[in-house]
Amino acid sequence: MPMASQTAADTVPLQYVKGIGPQRARVLASEGIVTPDDVLRLVPRGYIDRSLVGSMRDIAVRLQAQSEWLESPGNIPASVSSESSVLVTVDHVSERPLRGGRSMLTASVGDQMGGQAQLVFWNAIGYYRTLLKVGERFLVSGMPEFNDRFGRLTFTHPELDRVDDDDIERMKQGAVLSMYPMSQRMKSAGITMRMLRSLVNSALELLQNSVIEVLPNEILERHHLMQRSEAIRKIHCPESMAEATEAWRRLKYEEFFLFQIMLAQRQGTLKRSEPGIVMHPKSPRARALMERLPYALTSAQRRVINEIIADVKQGIPMHRLLQGDVGSGKTIVALLCMLNAVDNGYQTALMVPTEILAEQHYRNFIRLLDGLDVSVELLVGAQGKKVRRTVEDKVQTGQAHIIVGTHALFDGNISYNNLGLVVIDEQHRFGVAQRAELQRLGRISHAGHQLWPHVLVMSATPIPRTLAMTVYGDLDTSVIDELPQHRKPIKTKVVFESQIKQAYDFIREHVRDGRQAYIVFPLVEKSEKLEVKSAVEHYEYFQKSVFPDLTVGLLHGRMTAAEKDVVMTEFLEARTKVLVATTVIEVGVDVPNATVMLIENAERFGLAQLHQLRGRVGRGADQSYCLLATKDHYRYHLKSADAGVERAKSIARLRTMEETTNGFTIAEVDLNLRGPGDVMGTRQSGIPEFAYANIVSDGDLLTLARSDAFAVVADDPELVQPNHAALRRHVMAQLSGQNSVHIA
Repeated sequence: MPMASQTAADTVPLQYVKGIGPQRARVLASEGIVTPDDVLRLVPRGYIDRSLVGSMRDIAVRLQAQSEWLESPGNIPASVSSESSVLVTVDHVSERPLRGGRSMLTASVGDQMGGQAQLVFWNAIGYYRTLLKVGERFLVSGMPEFNDRFGRLTFTHPELDRVDDDDIERMKQGAVLSMYPMSQRMKSAGITMRMLRSLVNSALELLQNSVIEVLPNEILERHHLMQRSEAIRKIHCPESMAEATEAWRRLKYEEFFLFQIMLAQRQGTLKRSEPGIVMHPKSPRARALMERLPYALTSAQRRVINEIIADVKQGIPMHRLLQGDVGSGKTIVALLCMLNAVDNGYQTALMVPTEILAEQHYRNFIRLLDGLDVSVELLVGAQGKKVRRTVEDKVQTGQAHIIVGTHALFDGNISYNNLGLVVIDEQHRFGVAQRAELQRLGRISHAGHQLWPHVLVMSATPIPRTLAMTVYGDLDTSVIDELPQHRKPIKTKVVFESQIKQAYDFIREHVRDGRQAYIVFPLVEKSEKLEVKSAVEHYEYFQKSVFPDLTVGLLHGRMTAAEKDVVMTEFLEARTKVLVATTVIEVGVDVPNATVMLIENAERFGLAQLHQLRGRVGRGADQSYCLLATKDHYRYHLKSADAGVERAKSIARLRTMEETTNGFTIAEVDLNLRGPGDVMGTRQSGIPEFAYANIVSDGDLLTLARSDAFAVVADDPELVQPNHAALRRHVMAQLSGQNSVHIA
């Protein structure tokens, strides 16, 4: 929460607060807690509320009910596990030595209803040995597992909060106590949960009067939101869980609203300040291509083309996200829009993440545009100097109309000639700086003018709705939400190692009928650390033992560009019948004659990746199949509740793949299972770090805040109206990196 200035109270060193002292203050400072303001920015990780603290019997019953999704087709869980809390007394503590000089500490605990549980610790044994004393009472919070054999719960490394008679008495009176994250360093320094609560109370007394409201009054009234000062107080010291819930709702909304205000302003700035190119919606080449296509465009494709054409004729730079399911026809939409740019006298560039994909697009464009007098050039890093120089000359002189390439599109001495449209495929593989550099090269390519090119970014698979509103919230969005009618849904089935010969026979049967197949592995070569199959090892096995009479190819990321090109050409021309590959084929590979895909060790792949791989088949009119091979023990776990969290997530992925081919459904399940950071990838820096809000579970609130924020900016773009003064200061402070609970 940003600030404009600080009060004297805010700068009081924590070491002078009662019970803290210099040593503990230093430990708190190492955790980023230096001032009272920092204290109030601590986010409660939960609350001790008598109504929410269950007995061990209640938890065991809930765990068994929670696991029923494993036996209910179509019932995909939002979360495969959740935290439970129980008040316990320590009955017994024991320590057992392990190999390597380590040890394991276990504590047997019981609750007032006679339930028993075991707490297990592998790390920081010395700390827990000192903490856990027989007869002491604790609130235990964690993700337990129920052991049917012993009839008891097991918590592995749970959070422990010591409670005394005063805490118990306050809980009996209905008090709700906040719980905060505690690092091991804080625990070792003797900082207790009660001490943190006391520190929060002191900070509230110091700063409560300096908290200034940032949301407009009409929004507070319309959505029945707490005042900001009240929300900050009640999120730390609620009198009931209902109050805590409303405080969280207010602060979640605020985080979403402030972020969406910045996105709305950024979008508005782009549209107001940058001169753009006017492209008229008349393209003889695009019409000619549509007439020669062997299929009709879907209504969704036509709608999206109209949205893009409406953008590019306005004289304002387009910044649009195009998303759709695997095989929905995004590339042909992009190509038709590129032809419109060419017919308006502009160059266009298509940037893709891999050379395999660039070469495939290049070949397809050459084939599709034959006879339309369109010059298509390929620009990739593996080209020789002579070829590269020839292509660069054609680009610079304007002879090249469409340039397909990788990072080479903005490397070296490349100079464009009237670059009017930039299309970026698989946009999450590129950084913001890379996209900006290509736009800059386009801007300087217009002789005598500084015109920004239009930008169309495409997503390989559907982006969950809430992620699209945050990571790409400043872009206009087009969605292709239907598949071509000639495409049949891919039939997907989980197969087990003991059935793998049947899978090989299935592949042979389809090859005998004139089709082709992929066999995908998670690794290039065998690993000593992982019990996972590899492509190179099994390529030799398939050649000699399984398909000795068939032509088997091998494709992986460590091959040179020339080697990959030879392999892909042989597969495209059907000289290779079975292609053994890694995930290098994940995106863009288009071989309509390939109708079977076998994915080995399917449990090792992410859900979005499995769906993307599956999209390499089913690209023609024939029925296609995807076989997900996994270990035999998953046969049992697919029907059982006896699975750990990670194994349960693997099961959820496999079952989802069997049950649906809808990429939008899969995207939402993947977001629930992995969270936004993993879904977008570690290189993606566009995901904001919200303290209170969760874009996975708070989608409705995000939608509401986005609508309100864009309405505010549409009415007052610079936030200069008097009722937006505090909001303006907050946004400016947030942009400058300041963060606080108040403005003074």
